[in-house]
Amino acid sequence: MDIRLDNLESPQVIALIREHIASMEPTAPPESRHALDLTGLRHSDISFWAIWDGDVLAGIGALKRLSPDHAEIKSMKTAAPYLRKGVASHMLNHIIGEAQRCGYNQLSLETGSMAFFEPARKLYALFGFVECGPFGSYVEDPNSVFMTKSL
Repeated sequence: MDIRLDNLESPQVIALIREHIASMEPTAPPESRHALDLTGLRHSDISFWAIWDGDVLAGIGALKRLSPDHAEIKSMKTAAPYLRKGVASHMLNHIIGEAQRCGYNQLSLETGSMAFFEPARKLYALFGFVECGPFGSYVEDPNSVFMTKSL
């Protein structure tokens, strides 16, 4: 598997992002869904990577700069054929490493509070993330779980 910085132009990447956004629709009301669409992911404060298995997309992930010492994990998604094969762990390891390389000392994320998001919350906890309060522009929301990790 090869993790590459991505320009968000590949049809496979675009399709996985759209699938990611669509999968959020039944989980919470619109104001509680924080996944970024293509326009949001193309912002200058975001680094975006894709994991490729040869010419097949296995997953995506993004890192958003919040301040000189704080970043946020955004839009991690594994392609369905690669679920439970270590892709999310591989991407999360990469993002943590990139955050450290960039000099961030805190890495945070927002995910859903529903059962649908339990595997994600368990993965983040395995990597040392702990629950915290809202950060950045987020507000307290029963549909959200906020997590953070010191680097």
